[in-house]
Amino acid sequence: MSAILRKIELRRCLAAFFASALLAFGLYNVHAAADITEGGVLGMTLLLERWFSVSPAVSGFVMNALCYAAAFRMFGYTFLVYSASSVAGFSIAYTVFEQFPPLWSGLSQMPLLAAVLGALFVGVSVGICVRAGAASGGDDALAMVLSRRLHVGIEWIYLTFDLVVLLLSLTYIPLRRIAYSILTVVLSGQIIGLIERMPSKK
Repeated sequence: MSAILRKIELRRCLAAFFASALLAFGLYNVHAAADITEGGVLGMTLLLERWFSVSPAVSGFVMNALCYAAAFRMFGYTFLVYSASSVAGFSIAYTVFEQFPPLWSGLSQMPLLAAVLGALFVGVSVGICVRAGAASGGDDALAMVLSRRLHVGIEWIYLTFDLVVLLLSLTYIPLRRIAYSILTVVLSGQIIGLIERMPSKK
């Protein structure tokens, strides 16, 4: 255990924590306020609830657990520690933000701006988490695993998974609403890939 603890870097824990807090800020003040839906695990839980009456509490837990388990097998205990910091940052921050009304409630009338702004928040925050070796959710853990296994840029893994889920969601969500969500996931995925590939100094 002491050997594992020596491998943990405080700066990575802090980066994952505050990046996920930024993610919570964006999801609460942009996505929720503008009614932008998501792909990935979240979108899949909503889809399963709509068509098969499976509670997101159950499906979300199972899918996220499987994704984290796969990532743990590949990245080890340090990944779990950094991811725990990420999850804590998101949960604590979102709980705080919920105590206040959204800052930009008028974004619902500007869906294009909301889609771009939402992509920036998600892309930057998740990109920082990935660089820190953390996953704020099952989507990130799965993307990290598949990117390593398939030797494909992580942005293309995000894009494929999100587009599949969003296209399936057309069975119950209007096309106009899905279109802005597709724009968000396309932009955010590219930003994540860009940040992950940025050269860093020791």
